[in-house]
Amino acid sequence: MTERETCAPKSRGRPKTFDRQAALDKALDLFWRHGYEATSLSDLVEATGAKAPTLYAEFTNKEGLFRAVVDRYIEIYGVQRQDALSCPESSVAQGIERYFRSTAACFTDGKNPAGCFFICTSTALSADSAAVADMLRSRHKNLENQLKAFLLSRQASGELDAQTDISALTTFLGCILQGMSVQAREGATRHQLDSIIATLMLQWPVLSRTGCDKAIVEN
Repeated sequence: MTERETCAPKSRGRPKTFDRQAALDKALDLFWRHGYEATSLSDLVEATGAKAPTLYAEFTNKEGLFRAVVDRYIEIYGVQRQDALSCPESSVAQGIERYFRSTAACFTDGKNPAGCFFICTSTALSADSAAVADMLRSRHKNLENQLKAFLLSRQASGELDAQTDISALTTFLGCILQGMSVQAREGATRHQLDSIIATLMLQWPVLSRTGCDKAIVEN
């Protein structure tokens, strides 16, 4: 063996790069299953395979990682819901039904924890997590506003009565979505959620005129 061969340092190989997206997806699953406060940094280290210093360098702290996870959830599932409303050739009723069935599929697909990520993670937050709770409410409201914007656009085009109370209708539909999330979390199947949606759509002719009778009486 030559002197050069003896003194040459041993190669340690290329350092493993941090896969941010993969880490976020694994953290998303963990937060979705257990909630924000019940998920510890050690849980996140084990799930993502990244060392704690790497997570701190990338996200600052657990809250920073959670905020990035929320953005990731919206990127994946918020877009799916928006796509369900984006077909201009569909009637307003068809758009609402597609939106709800897409959501039901997300709640029960078996690949992810059941129910809505926002609702699942916002329950049981203590006063110490007020900033996280406020952020979740704000982001959840933004998703609800997608539905409201859809209804307003269809009202502007004349498909919904000008007197329809869009805010009240959106709030009601949001309550149905929350109920579906709770049902899914408690083990409801896709078929059971589809039955709820079928009942909702039977009521759509009345729901689409929410507030109209009141407006007639007041006038």
